[in-house]
Amino acid sequence: MNWDRIAGNWTQFKAKVREQWGELTNDHSDAINGRREMFARKLQKQYGIIKEEAEREIKDSSALLEDGGNEEYASGRKTGSSR
Repeated sequence: MNWDRIAGNWTQFKAKVREQWGELTNDHSDAINGRREMFARKLQKQYGIIKEEAEREIKDSSALLEDGGNEEYASGRKTGSSR
């Protein structure tokens, strides 16, 4: 999966990110602005997870974000759910 594609089209992917990680706000999405490292930090803070878990969630869902995905990702987090 090419993260550069997601970063370059961040505006289009923001809605998918918000669907997957419902605790992220529009302000978070704006701050992330396609930057993978910032995305991982926001996931860590909002969900109370460690860096490795945030990176794994991003990796597991990246292809699905790019392809449109479905409601349940490989990481097991369901759309709109929280920890």
